[in-house]
This record gives sequence, structure tokens and C-alpha cells, in this order.
Amino acid sequence: MLIVFEGVDASGKQTQTEILYNTLKEKGKNVSKITFPDYDSPSSALVKMYLGGMFGSDPSDVSAYAASAFYAVDRYASFKTDWGKKLESGEIVIADRYVTSNMIHQAAKIDDKDEKLKFLDWVYDFEYIKLGLPQPDKVFFLDMPPEFSKKLIAERDNKITGRKQKDIHENNSDYLYSAYKNAVFVATQCRWERIYCVKNDKIRNIEDIKNEILSKLDF
Repeated sequence: MLIVFEGVDASGKQTQTEILYNTLKEKGKNVSKITFPDYDSPSSALVKMYLGGMFGSDPSDVSAYAASAFYAVDRYASFKTDWGKKLESGEIVIADRYVTSNMIHQAAKIDDKDEKLKFLDWVYDFEYIKLGLPQPDKVFFLDMPPEFSKKLIAERDNKITGRKQKDIHENNSDYLYSAYKNAVFVATQCRWERIYCVKNDKIRNIEDIKNEILSKLDF
């Protein structure tokens, strides 16, 4: 079984991935966790260059199709060298981001609805059909509005460099809002499980979110 946590930057994906992994481990389940991009692997080189601004300082400087290919190759390498056989053997795999991230972040660059839908079809065909990556059994969309995620991004270090300077996605407010708007659209189109991370204008307790997620899984 492949479970994916998806959402905009600083929506709690890493936290909930870790929590679910530990919870299933405690239940005696055979489980692994993976994170994309895989910054520890050479396969993420083009992703690092893109996020580091080497192809342009604005996300729109690189087409949605080109940037998606960078991320897709990284996922393919990870699948072939690490977790593919685990999944095939029946192990539960929990992913912090996946193919779904291209659908959220790269489709956000496309305003025209018909072109956006064409791009989403292309991502599906390219990664799931042509590259042969497995489709997730469950996708949790952690819905964190950008007015909250921006504050969380400001407080954390860059995941690539470990420094305060943000990558080209995190450093662009307009892009963060576009990515969120697109994420809501895609989550609805694809019927992902939508977990609202804000209630009554406050970020929900981590434990509360965890319990809602567990209630939607049959373990």
C-alpha cells in the first residue's frame, strides 16, 4: 500500500509522515517512509539547480513540463533503487510528496483551465504509465492556507542548504498563493482526502490532525 501526504510548503507533510510511520511501526506493521525530492541522492541534482535559481530566479522561468521532468527522474531513481521492491512485497510505504507534487506545484504555473487539465493528463501518463511509477492507494491533502504556511516557512531553514535563505518556491508569495489555489483544485478533481489544518482561524493541534488521518485508514 502506498500512502501519500501532499500539500503546499510547510503544511505538515513531514510531521504527519513521521507520525503515521511511527504509529504503524508500533502496531507491528511492515512499513517504510520516503521523501521527495530525495536530496541525499544524485538523482535530485536538477531539482536542486532549479530550486536554487540556476535556471531562473522565478518558478515561471522554467516550464511546468521541464520542471516536472526533473522531479519525475528523481522519483524514478528512488523507486528503482530503494522502495519499489518493498512495495511489491506488500510493505506499506508512506511518502512525503510524490507525483502529486507535480500536479500541485507545476500545474500552478498554468492559468488556462484546459491547458492545466492537459498538463495533469500528461503528468499522469508520463510518471504512472511511461515511467511505471505505482499509483498511490491513498492521498492526504493537508490543507494549510498560505497566510499560515508563509509564517511557518519563515521560521524554518532551507531543506537543501540548511540556511535561512529560501528556495525559489518558498521565496515567492505570489507562487505560494497560486500553488495553494491550484492544490485545492487538483485535490477536488482527484478526490484526495482533504484534511483541513486550520480551524477557527487557528492551526489545529498535530494530534488532532493525526487522529483524523488514522480514522480514514483501515489499520
